[in-house]
Amino acid sequence: MGDILAHESELLGLVKEYLDFAEFEDTLKTFSKECKIKGKPLPKSACGSLRDSKPLIIQKDLLAAFDSGDQREFFDLWEEHIPRSVRDGDSLAQKLEFYLHIHFAIYLLKHSVGRPDKEELDERISYFKTYLETKGAALSQTTEFLPFYALPFVPKPAAHPSFKELFQDSWSPELKLKLEKFLALIFKASNMPKLFTLYKENGQSNKDMLQQLHRQLVEAERRSMTYLKRYNKIQADYHNLIGVTAELVDSLEATVSGKMITPEYLQSVCVRLFSNQMRQSLAHSVDFTRPGTRLTTSHPGEQRETVLQAYISNDLLDCHSHGQRSVLQLLNSKSDVVRQYMARLINAFASLAEGRLYLAQSTKVLRLLEERLREEDKDVMTRENVLGALQKFSLRRPLQTAMIRDGLIFWLIDILKEPDCLSDYTLEYSVALLMNLCLRSAGKNVCAQAASLVLKVLSDLLGHENHEIQPYVNGALYSILSIASIREEARAMGMEDILRCFIREGNAEMIRQIEFIIKQLNSEELPDGALESDDDEDEDDEEDHDTMEADLDKDELIQPQLGELSGEKLLTTEYLGIMTNTGKARRKGTAGMQWGGPEPLRRPVTPGGHRTGYPA
Repeated sequence: MGDILAHESELLGLVKEYLDFAEFEDTLKTFSKECKIKGKPLPKSACGSLRDSKPLIIQKDLLAAFDSGDQREFFDLWEEHIPRSVRDGDSLAQKLEFYLHIHFAIYLLKHSVGRPDKEELDERISYFKTYLETKGAALSQTTEFLPFYALPFVPKPAAHPSFKELFQDSWSPELKLKLEKFLALIFKASNMPKLFTLYKENGQSNKDMLQQLHRQLVEAERRSMTYLKRYNKIQADYHNLIGVTAELVDSLEATVSGKMITPEYLQSVCVRLFSNQMRQSLAHSVDFTRPGTRLTTSHPGEQRETVLQAYISNDLLDCHSHGQRSVLQLLNSKSDVVRQYMARLINAFASLAEGRLYLAQSTKVLRLLEERLREEDKDVMTRENVLGALQKFSLRRPLQTAMIRDGLIFWLIDILKEPDCLSDYTLEYSVALLMNLCLRSAGKNVCAQAASLVLKVLSDLLGHENHEIQPYVNGALYSILSIASIREEARAMGMEDILRCFIREGNAEMIRQIEFIIKQLNSEELPDGALESDDDEDEDDEEDHDTMEADLDKDELIQPQLGELSGEKLLTTEYLGIMTNTGKARRKGTAGMQWGGPEPLRRPVTPGGHRTGYPA
């Protein structure tokens, strides 16, 4: 009772504050009157209107600075009264702040009568540039804002098509409305009564505790089941051991009487003692003798060729089979593990020129891979390996033609709209595949059907933090800009200004390639070689190389136990003996050539081959 009396005034104050906030006016009057009658102390507090007056004044000052274009006054108030946690952590606040900086940067261009004051305009543009290079840099990878990073460098932004929307009469009022809604929400949230805050914090704490207890219960039940299984196994082994021991004691007594023990009897005892361990060892041996691993871990040269030719001659993947049931159907297995290892195997085949030739003999392989690529949403490694195989397929013209016809370009453009959601492997191989398909006339014509979207996606990718994709983005841009309608669309969206932004930041090779792209963009006629026939489906065998990645076996789901033989080592040790490896090159010709030209890529490549210096 003493504790309640000690805090009674504070508790009554919490109740009064909440009734005032929720506008229970009659209840508040009755509550205050009864407290007075009973002699209960009520803390003195400002009325609701006075409590709300300060936020209203701040909102009014911010909106006045917005209307008058007073940039420094506005952002001083903004940083003082908008919590840092909101400014730095809330995406809505960050986007609003970006547009507010644009508003003040172009304010003089929109509201000055005649020519704006050059010194003040330069100061505003400089302030905006400083923001872009510091706090605003966090949004540089966001598609929505990328064009605005070129704004400080455009001499007449009001006449530029990329910034046409900013100079419409409706843009500033719409931005002001968003600002008003944001400020009302922020100041209302900061003005919540203490009773509500206490309730919310306590409720969240209880919820977190319940979730933690639930997780601990689930984990305890899981451990209990594990220990129960171990107990049952130990008990079964114990009974088995007791039975074998009793038989061995009887056999020992029999030998004392002169009876012989047969080898068959001893063998049956050993089987009963060790059969479980033998079965487990055999199961692991089968698991680790996977076809894909034989290709990736065997030595390049004669050994790898021997393995590959053995698979092809025995039609391991049923590419020559016309039956309904096929090994390839494992790509559609309900098991994630089975789908993943089937995709790994096909990717390993596609990494080798002879393997691609074998797979290309049947269109059903390509169709199954395309279907799995579009449908796989559970296992990332399965999709990566399917994508890797298709990208290597794109080194061969007939398969390029089929993929373009099947609409794979539009699928690639769709997933590349959000590159930050993709793994590095998926991003790199998606862009490389897109480039290979865009090198063909049919691919360029497909891109022309959605030129604006394709150009936007590629221009966004130019600024991506993964620099491995830059050669493929440059190659795709250079290729599709040979189409007049795409060049026209690129000029309309200010592509040259965007490209020149990257010239300031890129390395020497990147700069040279972008200069070639700008030259292509500004050309009126197709450059030499752009009209070369690419509809001939014949293959140039001397330019189709092995492209086996070093990390093709990354993130294996099944791993051998310590000291256990697996894969190639198990086969060569226990069954085949040591295979020879002369390191003899399979092909001659251009294998030693390196891509060293300053121009964007103009021949199909695969990332593995491009990094090791092989052109395609």
